[in-house]
Formats: sequence, C-alpha cells, structure tokens
Amino acid sequence: MGARKVFKLLDSFLIDHQIKMGRDALFELLSENNLLIKKRKNYARTTNSYHWYHKYKNITRDFIPIHSNQLWVSDITYWKIKTGFVYISLITDAYSHKIVGYNLGATLEAIESVNALKMAVSIFQKVPPDLIHHSDRGIQYCCAKYVKLLQDNNIKISMTENGDPLENAIAERINGILKNEYLECYETEDIAQAKLLLASVIKLYNEERPHNSIGNYTPKEVHEKNIETKRLWKSYYKKKERKEVEIIEN
Repeated sequence: MGARKVFKLLDSFLIDHQIKMGRDALFELLSENNLLIKKRKNYARTTNSYHWYHKYKNITRDFIPIHSNQLWVSDITYWKIKTGFVYISLITDAYSHKIVGYNLGATLEAIESVNALKMAVSIFQKVPPDLIHHSDRGIQYCCAKYVKLLQDNNIKISMTENGDPLENAIAERINGILKNEYLECYETEDIAQAKLLLASVIKLYNEERPHNSIGNYTPKEVHEKNIETKRLWKSYYKKKERKEVEIIEN
C-alpha cells in the first residue's frame, strides 16, 4: 500500500517503541530501499463501446450512496503476467469501496464479467431493492447475458455516456490500487497462479487496507457495519482547477 497508509498503520508501533519518525522521513527511507510505488503507463485497451447492443443512460449523476449495496460500480482492467495479458473484472460497492465480485480470465469475453456479477449477487438471498449497477458502455456490460442477470435480480442499470474517467471514478481508482500497490509487485508465472494471487490480494485490499476516502476504515468494516464515514483526503484536482480559473481571469 502507499507510504501514507503505511505511516498511519505504524503509528502505534512508533509510539510503543518511542521511535520518532515523521512521514517525510518514512518516504525517504522507503525511497532509499526502492520500496515506493512506481507509476506505470497503460498499454492495453479493455473497452469496446462500438457495438450494436442497447446502451443505457447514466442515472448516477449527483447520486451519493448513504449505505452499502445502493450502488455497485464495475470495470475491467488488464494485468501483464509472464504468459501475456490476463483480464480482471471487478464489481465494487461505491459506499464502502469493498470489492464484492471479481473474475480473472484469459480473454475479454463477456462471460468473464458475467462470472464476476454472479459472485456479487450470490452473497444475497435477495438482492437489496433499488441497487444500481454502473459501468462503462463496453460490450461485456451491454450484452444479453449480463443485462439479463441484472434484470433478473431487479438491479437498475446505469452506464457512462462519454469517455471521461470521472464518470466511473471509483472503479478506475480501484483498478489502479490493485495493480500499482499489489499485483505488479509480483512475478506471476501463469493464469493458475494469477487467480490464487488475485484472491489473496483482494482479501488484503478488502480486510486490511485503510482508505482515506472512507475515514481510514477498511472496506469490509464499512460494508458490513454501514459505518458513517468522512473523507480524509483533499481534492487537489479541484484546487488546481480553481487556480487555472484565477489565472485566466487575471
């Protein structure tokens, strides 16, 4: 996980052992030992929205969930292992940021995403009312099997309407966390090993990694207890946007 979260988790250890270390010192220590997360460029395309299947409107604009299982967000990302690319389908609860369904496949076939959705709905005897499923307009989410599974469970369907990543920001963020903080740190031999590793990583992500965006709780805690959370990170994007406006006005 990122250095800021490591520093947060080390708080009690540093106090118990009377060690004086600030966040900047920890960053420097990690950097000296090549332990900082490295940003990587995207190389593989996972979304094909040029198809004849029906596309749905974005019904999540200005919608803010107030408890778990009101809004699920979905996305597909790639992962480069030794034998080539594999593809991860993820379904995340937007309130708690818990990954509730996932699947790893060797192709981008729709059945791989369907399997992730089956895992997500299998945790319920009855799916909660008014649950919304939000995704991009990729063929995997528009195909008949995926749509039928959503409709059979009375889940409302929402999709992005342009290529702006902010329309599915939580899903995009989760992709980056899993790959940059976990998966790409490993040398993975084949798809069988990749599946085992992914399951282990998602367990770590859900149960052990605190999130600034949910009050430094873990996704599992928030999802199961419906803890009321407060975001603990600043929106540097909006701050930068305001500065650019001021420059233009001046």
